[in-house]
Parts: sequence; structure tokens; C-alpha cells
Amino acid sequence: MEQLKKRIDVAAKRTPADLVIKNGKIVNVFTHEILEGDLAIADGYFAGIGRYEGYETIDVLGKYIAPGLIDGHVHIESAMVTPAEFANVVLPKGVTSVIADPHEIANVSGALGIEYMIKSSEGIPLDVFFMLPSCVPATPFENAGAVLNYEQLESFYAHPRVLGLGEVMDYPAVFHNEEKMLNKLVSASLKGKRIDGHAAGIDSDGINIYMAAGIRTDHECVTSEEALDRLRKGMYVMLREGSAARDLTALLKAVNEKNARRCMFVTDDKHLDDIISEGSIDHNVRVAIREGLDPLLAIQMATLNAAECFGLKHKGAIAPGYEADFIIIDDLKNIQIDLVFKSGKLVAKNGEMATRTKSTTSPSPSIIDSMRLNLITREHLQIKLYDDSLANIIGIIPNSIVTKHLIEKVDFMNGFFQSSTEKDFLKLAVIERHKNTGNIGVGIINGLGIKNGAIASTVAHDSHNVVAAGTTDDDIIKAVTVTAQMNGGLAVVQNGKILASLPLPIAGLMSDKQSSIVNERLMELNKALRKIGCTMEFNPFLTLSFLALPVIPELKLTDIGLFDVKTFKHIDVNYKQEIF
Repeated sequence: MEQLKKRIDVAAKRTPADLVIKNGKIVNVFTHEILEGDLAIADGYFAGIGRYEGYETIDVLGKYIAPGLIDGHVHIESAMVTPAEFANVVLPKGVTSVIADPHEIANVSGALGIEYMIKSSEGIPLDVFFMLPSCVPATPFENAGAVLNYEQLESFYAHPRVLGLGEVMDYPAVFHNEEKMLNKLVSASLKGKRIDGHAAGIDSDGINIYMAAGIRTDHECVTSEEALDRLRKGMYVMLREGSAARDLTALLKAVNEKNARRCMFVTDDKHLDDIISEGSIDHNVRVAIREGLDPLLAIQMATLNAAECFGLKHKGAIAPGYEADFIIIDDLKNIQIDLVFKSGKLVAKNGEMATRTKSTTSPSPSIIDSMRLNLITREHLQIKLYDDSLANIIGIIPNSIVTKHLIEKVDFMNGFFQSSTEKDFLKLAVIERHKNTGNIGVGIINGLGIKNGAIASTVAHDSHNVVAAGTTDDDIIKAVTVTAQMNGGLAVVQNGKILASLPLPIAGLMSDKQSSIVNERLMELNKALRKIGCTMEFNPFLTLSFLALPVIPELKLTDIGLFDVKTFKHIDVNYKQEIF
């Protein structure tokens, strides 16, 4: 009551504002105009635009003032740092709010992982909202660390920062009216919550089914035609530009002034080093402007559109009664961010935090202790081939999480597959690491580019088993062993020697160190990747992490074996030797 009275008094000019921003060019995302006037701020909210006096005044000297940017769909775990450290990285990029889906840590640690992400994002200057993981595990064709049914999710909906049900990626479960999935959809709908989609490779008929089920967004479009189909059906389209999936340029061809209100920007999965070097949602805005989109429209897509999609009615605009989350930029072309304000307080200046945010929440011992697997031998990694047979091979598409299903002849000796650096046919392995089942899926990949050595990671979407690839079995085994010794993480090995590693002890997904330290280790990993032959035209670790995701076409590998996403069944590495 007192805050409301004060805000009205400030708007009516009876009381000075807490802060007044003067001499700025205000980006109006409602009308696509540039306005001039003072901005009056009271208790973290805009109280008025016009002529105002305040206890504190900041003159921005004719620079542009835009709303704080909103990431409409992000997995914080993919940055490999805690929510507090994530805030230290994205706030200087102008991102003041994110819609996070903690399904990465939930696939490892279940409800405890969700609790950790919510608690560890309390009290930080970044607003972190959550969509609850809908698919843990992502499919029944792999083994994750947990199973979450609607009963385990129900209590979380009472939290004010939980907005709905996260990306529904198990399309067959929706299509076949499977009870466990319907319970999750109904539970979210009855509570008035939103439901995110994950419609990778789904045709127009499938979009009908998703919309009929109450699913209203999709971030898996890779072509403008897919984007338009979703827009025509009434979906919000999330234009993604992450580290592995760089779909933005292609999708922008579908965006125009008539349909842009249903479009927003997301990063989905973006590595820490990429956020630091090129940006977050600010990078998406720059790309959109470079591709010809009107700057005011691009800013609207990065702010108001996301806020309205998720019912954040006090966010996404500079207007009286809206939260005072805003950025100061020099021009509307390069979107270089000078100042960032959160709830009317300066939090970042010239790319640096005004005051670093520190995590006050420690993960439980069970989240730290997430590695359970036996020793691996060469015999575990053998791929039996039939004489003169063709092999089903995972073909990597650079900077895409989609793969090709290749059918080609490969080298073999004594009936077993032999890697070929000349043809770039390498061995891939996915090792179950949650319950020590002993499951190891092995397959063949093309396009990773390793010439001598191996890499391994416990970041393997979405079940996050250990995924490894390399030129020799010994180096693959060594890399996997290193990840186990670190309680999870990334490793590069050559000739039995560890070239670089990054410990990720929080569920095998996140570091407990400062972002600057993690970034240094990532630079060391990149240097090591070049040493083993990777050209770095794409991120090998990010690419590797999505090779285990059996909901993205065309061919993937789980701990159970090679998986054909088109037919939704496991197949043998030997062509025409399919198993059901």
C-alpha cells in the first residue's frame, strides 16, 4: 500500500523520485517510437515519463534507454556455472530476466536439483523464472539419474517464480495420449500455468497436436518454413542462437512487422566462453539488426514479447507501473551496452558488474556425488561389423544439433570397426553414470575432426551420461576415467596424457568456481582441442553433448545404443540389422 501511494505521489509530482534519468532517448516498444523526457523511478518501478525531480539524478547525455533484455528459454547449467555466477556474466550483457528450464540438473538429481536451482537463484540481481522439467528422462530410450512424474512437480507450482511446464519433448507420449504425460499437461493447465514445446522435426500435423494439448511455444525451428507454420497455428516462436544451435539467421526470414509480436529471442544452450565473447540476447538483437530487422522491432522481440508470452505483466517495457529494468546504449545499430539497471539500481557498467554476486547456497552431497560407473575396458567399446556390410553412422552438421543418418562402408579389422582419421570416422561412446548399470552404447560418428586423441564429457543432453569420442579406445577410456575422477567434467586426452580438463562437480554439469576461472579452463580446453586436430569451426564439446539427445533428428546414441529419431527405435550399427 505504501509503495503504491509513493509511486502515485511521484507520478503526480508531489514527491521527488528516488532516481531520475535525464536526457535520454527512450525506446518505446509499444509504438516503436523514440521518446524524450525524464524517467522517474520509485521503489524499483517506473513512476512517470516527462519532467521530474528526484533525490538522485543521472544524465545519460542523449544515449538510448531500452528495457532490460529477457532470455525466453535458457538452461543455466549449459553455461557450466551457478545461477549467481551466471548473473555476473549476463547482467553486463543487458539481460535482466531469464526463463530457465532446469531439466539438465533434474535429469541428474531429480527434485533436489530443481530445489537447488531455485534456492541458489534467490536474492541475486538477475530475475530467474522457471519452467518445470516435463521430460525426465527425455524419452524411455535412455537412462537418466531420475524420473519425475507430475506428483514430484506439483509442489513447485506454488513458488512465485515457477511459471509453468518446461519444453515437452516427448512428442510420441503426447500423440498417444500417454497417461503420465497427460497428467503433467493437465496439472499445469489447471493451475493456469504455461506449457513450453520442443517440436524438433515435427510436421504441421504434429503442431496441431501440440496446440491442441495446450503447448504454446517452440524453440526448435531450424527453417523459416517451420517458423511460419508454428506462427500460423498460434504458437510463439523462439528464435534461438546458442553455441551449438545457431538458427537465428535462417529463422529471421520468417519474421515481419505483422507476425513479429509472436516472436522472441532465446539462447537455449550457450557456453560460458561464448556468452563472454559474443554476448547473450544482446547478440541475438545485433544479429537481427545486421540481417535487416528494424532495431526497435528487434528490441521489442527481446523484451516485451517474451514478457507477454510468460505473463510477466510488469516487465519488458519502459512505462509507468513497469519494473525499472533498463539498459543504456550508445546507438541502435551496434547495441553496445554502457549501463544496466535492475529494479532501478545500477548493476553493471561498461561490461562489468558494479558488485559481483556471490552464491549463498551449497548443493547437497548427493548432487555432488553423481558419478557411478565401473572401469571401462577395450572390450566394452568394440563394434562388431559383418563382412562387407554398411554401417549406420551419425553425421555431424557443424553448428547444428541436428545430425544426418549416413549409411557408408567403414574400415574394420578382425570383424571390428577401426577408426579412420582420413575419412573422419571415429568411435562414439555413451556410458551410463547414474546408477552403475553397466550400460554402454557405442557408435560411429563422422565430422568431429579429431586427428589424434579423445574427448569426454558428463554434459550429455538430456540424461547427462558420460559421452566420449576419439581415435583410439585407450584415449577414450582415459578421458572417461578423468571425468569420473573429477566428479564430472570435461577432458581432452592425447596418447594417454591429459591435455586439459574442467571439473564440474555440481551434478557433473556446473563448476563451483568463479566464471573467470571457468572461462580460463575453457580456453585451455579449446587450445587442447586444436592440438588433437579440431579446426574449431564449431564447438566439439557442445556438439558432442547433443549427440546423446534422442529427440533431435536424425540419428543419436544413448547408453542403450544407436537411436533412429525418425522411427523412434534403436537400431544396430550394422545397416539392415535393426532391432526392435
